[in-house]
Amino acid sequence: MASGGLYTALLLGSLIMLAPFVVMLIVSLWPNQAFLTRRFPLDQITLANYVETFRVIPFGRYFLNSSIVTVTVTVFQILISSLAAFAFARLRFWGRDSLFMLYLATLMIPAQVTLIPNFLIIRTLGWYDSYQALIVPALFSALSTFLLRQYYRTIPLDLDEAARMDGASSLRIWWQIIVPLSRPVMAALAVFTFQGTWNDFLWPLVVTGSEQMRTIPIGLSYFVGQYSTTWNLLMAGSVIALLPVLLIYVFAQKTFVQGITLTGMGGR
Repeated sequence: MASGGLYTALLLGSLIMLAPFVVMLIVSLWPNQAFLTRRFPLDQITLANYVETFRVIPFGRYFLNSSIVTVTVTVFQILISSLAAFAFARLRFWGRDSLFMLYLATLMIPAQVTLIPNFLIIRTLGWYDSYQALIVPALFSALSTFLLRQYYRTIPLDLDEAARMDGASSLRIWWQIIVPLSRPVMAALAVFTFQGTWNDFLWPLVVTGSEQMRTIPIGLSYFVGQYSTTWNLLMAGSVIALLPVLLIYVFAQKTFVQGITLTGMGGR
């Protein structure tokens, strides 16, 4: 009985979580008038909303910008965080723990506090409305470094010592020993990083001004007017924007769940 009640609660929770996505898909397949009248006759189902999304705004350009920024940030953030975590977890140097605590303390600072200083730096460097402005500030993550460091500390140091006896350098130890052992954790962090960067709205809104540099979240906001909202096109664009994140999670599901367990982000 207890297990049956648990499964029922989980099923209800899943349905509640899926409800917004179902509504989004339904609205994207009918004319806007159907949403306003709350009537969705089957004979009015159409895929024209998806085509119209690309015609009304340069959605293809927004998609390309988001893809370039997200893939670049994900790859290099994991790479940089992995190297930093390796240094904090496996190497010994003066002030290591103090430097790590200072680095970790930046997690306590809200992103809104550093928004204006970061914008001033970007403008001073002449990077406003460019890929550099969208990519470079996101390459460094204290959270990713912390989670990777905690995992690296669980790997026996005997592996490092054995490799050093064979003449391996620190960089070779990181690449041939630490990275292969931490692929599930990196995969989980990569999914989180991809999702966060893909859905980021505030920073791209601040550092871009031209239509050529806008990303998908900003592009979708143009369907929301002061007096009316084109719900069918907004939902069609949202479905398209959801697909990359959904596909990545589907293909990396097993590795993602394993990485969540290993890093402790699953609440265990």
